[in-house]
Amino acid sequence: MPHAWKLDDVNANEILFNFNGFHNQSLLEPIQPLQDFHFIKHPISFASYQKKFDGVVQNIKAGNSFLVNLSVETPIESNLTLQDIFQHSEAPYRFWYKDQFVCFSPEIFIKIKNNRISAFPMKGTIDASIPNAASIILSDPKEAAEHATIVDLIRNDISIVAEKVWVERYRYVEEIQTNEKNLLQVSSEISGILPDHFDGSFGDILLKLLPAGSICGAPKPKTLEIIEQAEGYDRGYYTGVMGYFDGENFESAVMIRFIEQRNQELIFKSGGGITAQSQAADEYQELIDKAYLPFPHVTNTMH
Repeated sequence: MPHAWKLDDVNANEILFNFNGFHNQSLLEPIQPLQDFHFIKHPISFASYQKKFDGVVQNIKAGNSFLVNLSVETPIESNLTLQDIFQHSEAPYRFWYKDQFVCFSPEIFIKIKNNRISAFPMKGTIDASIPNAASIILSDPKEAAEHATIVDLIRNDISIVAEKVWVERYRYVEEIQTNEKNLLQVSSEISGILPDHFDGSFGDILLKLLPAGSICGAPKPKTLEIIEQAEGYDRGYYTGVMGYFDGENFESAVMIRFIEQRNQELIFKSGGGITAQSQAADEYQELIDKAYLPFPHVTNTMH
């Protein structure tokens, strides 16, 4: 269910946010240095994942979808609280909801400034320590096809609400630091101009663009059916969007890199895009790699 708050109504004891520098963290006491911690993942077995993967690929080969974002739940153990994780995360978009979840997302959904709307789909991940990692992922045919599909989908989505749509940047690479290893992520920037008659109804724009193409696939309606059948769990807030409007600018992010608290258990939700060229072992490793904490300054972890 969507939620919206006026800034003055946000209780920092229950909700914390930092959206690319727009935040309410100053309402809390100074952050204490992070001590040694443990972060242990208990991923789904490869056999269980492959069963889901095979079902998705079967649908793709049958022509029901070109690209499916398949996600799974990974139970984790840590002595850190959700609030600890929020406070020490270095991701550009962060949100903590007391006793429910923490999200530390690197992916912008849409920005709107001066009637220009821009989307930044992120699709493609590789271990940064691999020699020539950037060249490898940019030259990989599967990765190229997957990214092109998403860019085309997002360009079509933006065309619903904007005019003069264009691709500003195509497949640029950014590095993300984690507690285990650095990752390279591939993104693109698609922009358009909102019509002169746009009246500031940002909620209407969101409803027309959601769900985000990068976390479902193409075509959207049938792909959503495939996802529901294959995943077998409720994503909840995971892969939704979060953001702010300050009276002039609107900025939002896709809710990936997501840890949910379920009773006393912590669940990390992660996934990746599946195409006809995907290999189950590679996709399995990617979803495990995406279960991380963005703490590049921490020296001691357990796996």
